Amino acid sequence: MVSSLALAGCATTQNEQYAESSYSPNRVQRNNYLAHTQSDPLGAYLSSRESEYPISQPKNNNKKTMVATALSVLGTKYRFGGETPNTGFDCSGLVIYAAEKSLGLKLPRQSSALAHQGVAVKRNELKRGDLVFFNTRGRRFSHVGIYLGDKKFVHAPRTGSVVRIENMDVSYWKKRYNGARRLAANTNTHGKSQLTATN
Repeated sequence: MVSSLALAGCATTQNEQYAESSYSPNRVQRNNYLAHTQSDPLGAYLSSRESEYPISQPKNNNKKTMVATALSVLGTKYRFGGETPNTGFDCSGLVIYAAEKSLGLKLPRQSSALAHQGVAVKRNELKRGDLVFFNTRGRRFSHVGIYLGDKKFVHAPRTGSVVRIENMDVSYWKKRYNGARRLAANTNTHGKSQLTATN
């Protein structure tokens, strides 16, 4: 199995993204791996069955869950720095979009900063909607996705790809898993949502 793959964009600066040569071993290995995971029939299937796996929400709240929001943009193109369906998404852009639309949260822009939001969650205690983190660029928390249950997560992988679902038990992701965080929206005295955070 490929031992040194990296995903572009999520917690990088523009200079870091373009520093990696198109012909570098990491780029070739990453593209080789991702070339075999372009098709995502599982993503379409799970998206169509979202209503069968509801997550409890406060009464009178018609907003989609974080998972449903992320699944609604499956197939959206990857774009470094993107954070809307119209522009495309990078990994942290997808997370902040889904959190704002579903929980009303304003989150930090980089995946490494997202790793300090909410509360830590053990791998065997993951729930749908938790943020899952991976070391894909030689440093912790350089990639983030949203856990779907059944060891699957949705994310925006890299340039040339789209928002899609992956299996955390695949060797590539299993070796690079860094941890998880759970977000929750609180309502303050003025009726506005704010993040419950414990570092």
